[in-house]
This record gives sequence, C-alpha cells and structure tokens, in this order.
Amino acid sequence: MSAGAAAGPAAQVREAVTALIPTLRENGREAEDNRWIPQDNVDLLDKAGVFRLAVPARFGGLDVPLVDQAAVVSEVSRGCASTGWVASAWVQGGWVTSLFPDAVQEEVFAGGAVRVSGGLAPTAVLVPTDGGYLLTGSWGFNTGVRGAHWDFLAAVIPGEGEEYTPVYAMVPADQLTIADDWHVSAAAGTGSFTASAQDVFVPAHRVADAAELVTGTTGGRANAGATGRNYGLITYVMAMSVAVFTGAARGAYDTFVERARGRGIAYTDWTDLSAHPLTQVKVATAANKIAAAEALTHNFITALQDRADAGEHPTVADSVRVRGESGFAVQSAKEAVEALHEVAGASSLLRKEPFQRFHRDVLGLSRHGMLTPNTNLELQGRVLLGHEPDTLFL
Repeated sequence: MSAGAAAGPAAQVREAVTALIPTLRENGREAEDNRWIPQDNVDLLDKAGVFRLAVPARFGGLDVPLVDQAAVVSEVSRGCASTGWVASAWVQGGWVTSLFPDAVQEEVFAGGAVRVSGGLAPTAVLVPTDGGYLLTGSWGFNTGVRGAHWDFLAAVIPGEGEEYTPVYAMVPADQLTIADDWHVSAAAGTGSFTASAQDVFVPAHRVADAAELVTGTTGGRANAGATGRNYGLITYVMAMSVAVFTGAARGAYDTFVERARGRGIAYTDWTDLSAHPLTQVKVATAANKIAAAEALTHNFITALQDRADAGEHPTVADSVRVRGESGFAVQSAKEAVEALHEVAGASSLLRKEPFQRFHRDVLGLSRHGMLTPNTNLELQGRVLLGHEPDTLFL
C-alpha cells in the first residue's frame, strides 16, 4: 500500500507507525498468549494518531482519504497482523460513525481519537420503549471490542407479522458483556470475542436505518453528499481489510529475508539459505505477488475515491469489482507467504519467530466470510459472465 500515500498528517502517522514496527513484532507473542493485543500497542498507535485517521476534521480528526487510511493500516500490519486487524476495525468504526446523524457523531467523536468496534451480523433485536429501544442479542467475532469505546451493532426492529427493519445501533462498549471465548489457532491477538446485550437501552437517535447507512444516505448529518469520504460501506470495509493482508505479507517477507542470509539448509551442504536458487525463486515470486496485490488494491481504492470526490455512491459494478479484486489480492498475499514458508526451514516454526505468526495469521484471516478469495472471485466471475449477483453485500 505504499503507492499513492499523500504527504501531510497521514504521512506523519505512517512514519510514526514505521518506527513502531520492531515493538509490534516483539509484542506479537504476548498478544497471541493473551488473545488480545497489549495495551502498549494500543497506546503507541493512539499516540501516533492512528485512531484519528477517519474522524472528521471538525471534531479534531485527521479526516484523510481512503488511500492514506489503508496505507497506515498496512504499515501497522507489517509489524503485527493481529494488531493491524484490530487497528483496521477501529479505523473502519470511526468512518462508519461519520455516517450516523450529527447527534451521534458529536457523542462518539467528542475526544477526537476514538476506537469503535462493530458487529455486522443482525443477530439481535431492538424492542421499542420510551425514548428509544431495548437491545438484546449477541455478536460473534467482534474484533477489538475489549478495548473499544463504542460498538456499532447490527440488529432488527420487529414489525407486523414476519416483517422487520434492519438497523445499526451505536452502543457504549462498557454496556456490553464480553465473553471469554476467543480460542483460535490464528489471529489470536485480535481479541475477536463475542459481545452480548441484554435489554440495553439505546436512545432513538443512536439507531440508524441499515439501508441508509450502507448507501451513505443517512439524514441529519452535515457531512452528507460530495464530501469525498462517502465510499460505500461494503467497498470501504473490503479495502481496509485487504490492507491488513498486504501489510502482513510484507511483514512475512521482511522477516524471511532478515533470517535467510547465512542460515544453512539442514541435512545438505548448503550453508547459506539465501544462495540457493529455489530460495531466490520463492523470494522473487513472493515479492511480485505482494506488489501485484498492492497495485490491484491501489487501483480500486483510487476508483472509489474518484466516485467519492464526485459525490456518487459506488455502483453495483464498482462493488463487484472491489469484491473480486479484493479476493484476488488476498489470494496473492496468501500465496506470497506460502511461497516463503515452503523454504523457511523448521526453525521458522519457533513461536519466538514473527514469520510463523504472519504465516498463520494471513491464512487464518483469509477464512473471513467477506474476504475468502473463492467467494469473491465467484461473485465477480458470475457478473462478468452476464449473471446477476446473488448477494446484498455490495
């Protein structure tokens, strides 16, 4: 994600994050052991300005374009994929908050920097009550909720018969119950625990219609229209998530190359792994796959920015393209790390080595339902062949 990052505040944030990469890698094992990133990581990223990236300028935020948000997230992920995944989720949450009415933005953005997690599956119900609703339900895979200030949560408001209205509710994270259920073999540091609510009161102004939020047409906000920041919810989430993969793949590449020179190949006469032709082929293959993933991602982010600058919402064709190209970028990043893993040697499996964590995290995160390569490529291929998309997540 290095191409296209602009000078100014975003560049300063990125430079600060680059200086943190050794610390993020050093803290990786602690994050995995605790199933949640260390507070040190959170504090350092906060100080660097990461959690102000998507906050509107009128609230003291940096309000930078998508290409710069993604570049910073990618750099965090070069240090630690789990930390990058959490940072991406919180930056995304800040941008989603900007789609809510001004009354909500004023509450959430009061401090300038903010950490907002989210649960996108409508696995809860809002029951009308005086002044608002009572929220009951649970949301699995709620990345970063343990360290979040707020959580935007998908739910439904029951209507007559089987009718219901999909909505998103903005809820203070300290009003939720967090289960200790994140026991996984990859991306363990993301702390994607299940969050639950039982009759939590949500004021009416903190509930937004899901269709309006997804299309950027929520009323009552000063930043509607041609502001250059209306990217479309699904396409924005895809872009910010893929940035984690390209950054983590670069992290894997960096740590592999650092270890390769002067390291022998077991049970052979080779005393320098970096001198072996197969190693050289695998490194070149990985470098090119990462560069291809970065270029592809940069291209569709630029297209999304052009739409936003024109005050237009991404079209169905735009969304399908982003879904498909995101899938291909994730696949390329995954293949790059796998190529390096094939020649990394058994010592790379030691838990102290960041490389093995990058490898497992990239493979594990590629199982995310929205990012799985085959699902996204199948969607793009179907539309390219003249069929209708069979999903509402566009």
